[in-house]
Amino acid sequence: MSEEIQPNCCGGATGRPPTGLSRRTLLRSTTLTAGALVVGGGVVGLPGTAHAAPAIYNPFAGYPITGTWQDHLDYGSLGGIDFGMGVGTALPACGAGTIQNIPYNGTGGHTVTIHHADGYRSQYMHLSQFLLANGTAVGAGTIVGRSGGAVGAPGSGSSTGPHLHWHMINPSGVRINPLTYIGQNPGGGGLPKTTTEQDGIPGPIFYQRMQNWLRITAGYTGPIDGVPGVNTYAALQRAMRNYGYTGPIDGIPGPNTWKAVQRLASGWGYTGPIDGVMGPNSWRGFARFLNQDQWD
Repeated sequence: MSEEIQPNCCGGATGRPPTGLSRRTLLRSTTLTAGALVVGGGVVGLPGTAHAAPAIYNPFAGYPITGTWQDHLDYGSLGGIDFGMGVGTALPACGAGTIQNIPYNGTGGHTVTIHHADGYRSQYMHLSQFLLANGTAVGAGTIVGRSGGAVGAPGSGSSTGPHLHWHMINPSGVRINPLTYIGQNPGGGGLPKTTTEQDGIPGPIFYQRMQNWLRITAGYTGPIDGVPGVNTYAALQRAMRNYGYTGPIDGIPGPNTWKAVQRLASGWGYTGPIDGVMGPNSWRGFARFLNQDQWD
């Protein structure tokens, strides 16, 4: 579990500007726009401003919860959800926004803040690695860092074991439960749709959807992280038994695995050869299958 107790998450307990930003820079970048005060990449609502709910999903549904929101409140934290995962696990953004990295953020250790629309923020704590520069605009599913939490490791803060801590902050600056938020604002609901259906290029969101489909149908038990490995491909081979695959379940996809995938894709608009050579049209057909709402 983690124990985040600082009152000001983005600036730490001291109220200093985020790391890497001077007070002069903050003053220069402070502007009024559309009824909001923009400060160093973050948006703070003005009194009386209405806030729309940004679309958020749970990228960590495949990991066990090792610390509930109530657990955090019980030991004096302001709240959070802990997901058990190994050090170095890729962390997808739970929604679109702008990145702010906060090294050594008190008890939270290395922290990535995603500034969403309308003053909402998400924070991932106890990271082992930052991957993107401050100010980077990201979409849902973009990998923004890597998990940490090993006791005493740089960036782990007060963590007592490898995990990710996730919480959100509303426009009033109050920490809120992201799982409750998702339940109350289902527009962001599940996994985002993959653009592979349009461009024929598989990426992290495509593979997250594939992993979630395999979790539901083919016994995949690994993370929904968009980084396919042996376990993902072994589950794919099991699923492809229904499409003529007769080879080993070894997690090493070859032409026979991909021929079966093309047979699946042929039911979703793919009209090319069943030759085991995946190209843009093969990926598009497969993506149409994966973009079904039932795999969200």
